[in-house]
Amino acid sequence: MGRVPAHRAVERDEAVTVHFIGAGPGAADLLTVRATRLLASSPVCLYAGTYVTADVLAHCPAGALLIDTAGLTLDQITDHLVAAHHRGQDVARLCSGDPSLYSALHEQTRRLDAAGVPWDVTPGVPAYAAAAALLGRELTVPELAQSVVLTRARTRSTPMPAGEDLERFAATGTTLVLHLAITRTRELAGRLAPFYGADCPAAAVSRATQLDQLILRGTLATIGDLVEQAGLRQTAVILVGPALGGVSPACAAESHLYSADRRRALG
Repeated sequence: MGRVPAHRAVERDEAVTVHFIGAGPGAADLLTVRATRLLASSPVCLYAGTYVTADVLAHCPAGALLIDTAGLTLDQITDHLVAAHHRGQDVARLCSGDPSLYSALHEQTRRLDAAGVPWDVTPGVPAYAAAAALLGRELTVPELAQSVVLTRARTRSTPMPAGEDLERFAATGTTLVLHLAITRTRELAGRLAPFYGADCPAAAVSRATQLDQLILRGTLATIGDLVEQAGLRQTAVILVGPALGGVSPACAAESHLYSADRRRALG
């Protein structure tokens, strides 16, 4: 098969050997139907052991080659993907959450394109959506927050692009979701408080939908203490914004889409 253009994945009806699959937040029954079908038909599966649970891997066929990528470099991961392709084997490359967020999809597919290995992407339930579900909160409440900012904090990672500093996002006052930031919760809460207010609702959700999940609810003034007391170090997201709080029926606006005053087509 010829090389797949770098700007797109292969079409679904083409022969595909590498499937990037969103593993979701952890619960095996939150995988999509397509994801389980692809896992069941792939004799090789690469996964991040830090995030992907045994229940998810149970969807793989008996005797499948399971490779934990937690200790591998991107080039080593690519070597496994290319080798399986040359053996004529389909590969399931599991990504925690959804491949569109912090999955190194771009780096991996660029290498596969260079090697002439075709691939496709199956979405999954992202961690922020699972966290919102556990909190029982809509992140976009009419006249309160109509946008969601997904970002991360820089620690020992690549620099943030120019213009993507936390204060710029905080100035919008909308719902903010921080990935890969749990070890800096106190510091980040302090930076956000001048924009949202110290009493703004904040939450940290660790290992959402897994057996050991932990949900911490507080404010920007308290969330740092809660996270440190719980000893959270990884696999958690932080959510901040007025939409996370309980909205009084007396002051909550409602969606125009469902308003009785909205003109609707008849028939």
